[in-house]
Amino acid sequence: MNAGAGEYTGEEIEGTGIHPTAGRYRWVVVALLFAATAINYVDRQMIGVLKPTLEAEFHWTESDFAEIVFWFQLAYAIGYLSFGKVVDVLGARIGYAVALVIWTVSHMAHGFASGVTSFAMARFGLGIGESGNFPAGIRAVTDWFPQKERAFAIGLFNAGANVGAILTPLIVPLLVLWFDWRMAFFVTGIFGILWLGAWWAMYRHPTEHPRVTRGELAWIQQDPADPVEKIGWARLLTVRETWAFALGKFLIDPIWWFFLFWLPGYLFERYDLDLKTFGLPLAGIYLISDLGSVGGGWLSSKLIKAGKTPNFARKITMLICAVCVLPIWFAQSIDSVWSAVLVIGLATAAHQAFSANLYTLPSDVFPRGAVGSVVGIGGTVGAFGGMGMALFAGYILDTTHSYEVLFAICASAYLVALAVVHLLSPKLAPAKV
Repeated sequence: MNAGAGEYTGEEIEGTGIHPTAGRYRWVVVALLFAATAINYVDRQMIGVLKPTLEAEFHWTESDFAEIVFWFQLAYAIGYLSFGKVVDVLGARIGYAVALVIWTVSHMAHGFASGVTSFAMARFGLGIGESGNFPAGIRAVTDWFPQKERAFAIGLFNAGANVGAILTPLIVPLLVLWFDWRMAFFVTGIFGILWLGAWWAMYRHPTEHPRVTRGELAWIQQDPADPVEKIGWARLLTVRETWAFALGKFLIDPIWWFFLFWLPGYLFERYDLDLKTFGLPLAGIYLISDLGSVGGGWLSSKLIKAGKTPNFARKITMLICAVCVLPIWFAQSIDSVWSAVLVIGLATAAHQAFSANLYTLPSDVFPRGAVGSVVGIGGTVGAFGGMGMALFAGYILDTTHSYEVLFAICASAYLVALAVVHLLSPKLAPAKV
């Protein structure tokens, strides 16, 4: 391990010899995670952006579209649980690479689809692969960051979701207009191939990386050591803290899926937009979301550094976020598209900030050897919630042609989720596993 150039010379903290500026390679890791998450969301959101185009070509109903989304989320549920275990066993480097290969191949397969069944098959493969993104990313952050920096690091790489969501409505319509919707899937698939090469070349565990200084490694490893033995799912499922995270995901993940897959169609219908004009409003919503993702992680990390407990810091941040979602209840009554962008953008930003802190809870209360599995369990439960939301949204829109009920659910979900998290883990104390 190189201990030369870049090793810190700053003042020691409480005589420990560690300092946050001892080295900065951990932020390169965050940049890689950010890029992967952006690609993940480009691939994921394309079906939503292309929804009006595909509905016109294949004559889909809202329930047909919901069925395609359902199969993605079923695969996501299966894959999330599986990849949580894969990442715990193989580590972030190999686990992430396997996930990326599966999702990129499946994404490009959309270009050959010709109807509901073939799209559902391609989405199923995409769901399996994309489910590995967050278990591997959370594990990488757990390996590379001390507890006080994790929420901020997770918020940063989670912001890649919004960047991907911003880029998709800007670049995909151009690809469709220049070529066609099939070629759009092939061209965007190249991004994943390029990222895989960078990941394999640049990522290692911090104890094995030649660019990590002794000082940075000390900063990363400043928290008390925890058990490294693997803990089985059967044991984790009996622990209240597992369900605090999992039920939180069950309540909020469906809302994000709804935003991701139905917002493009909502903007098309409510504000009479088309493939050339809806991109900027949708990009504006996710640009606002980016601020929430980074801000939510920053706020709780700032509170911890100021001496507040992780329990207080995480939950007060989540409460602020839950309140910020409430105005979306009235979104459908807003006649100005840009006023709607502000209200919906505030809700999506609050979701990302809430999610960044919720994602941090497993690393707050579980030993490293269980983090990937707990995140996997939570992602699976969240995906089951998303499956129900997809079918429900399709039914509601086909029967009422109104988003009012769906926006009401969005507005209330986060306060309920926070209440559940607090009831099951009132102090965010270390889980007894």
